[in-house]
Amino acid sequence: MEKQIGNYSFIIGVIVAVVLGLAAPRLGTATAWLWSLLVVLGLVVGFLNVSGKETKEFLWVTVALVLVAYAGSAQIDKWQNVQLIGQYLSGIFNSILAFVIPASVIVGLKDVWELAKGAA
Repeated sequence: MEKQIGNYSFIIGVIVAVVLGLAAPRLGTATAWLWSLLVVLGLVVGFLNVSGKETKEFLWVTVALVLVAYAGSAQIDKWQNVQLIGQYLSGIFNSILAFVIPASVIVGLKDVWELAKGAA
């Protein structure tokens, strides 16, 4: 059951991240709630969706996602020059960061905890 909650949280998180990235310029005050939802979903994914042997692969993938999304969001002035879709791409990159970073922090901390337990 926990695995299903984690799986659904991941799917919902990706959908919310993309929708928030696309709709953020028009949402106004609802944006803060959606950003908070992304962080919470990222935490749920980190706690419930990733364990055991998939931890290392998940961390490598999230490192790649975070680097690419951060590089994309750091170029916000450049994205504004891209006609029609620039602001939306920038928003998607930022919302992916809000979702993936909490998940990777939790998974990383869980992995460090397991390593520390094994060393004791």
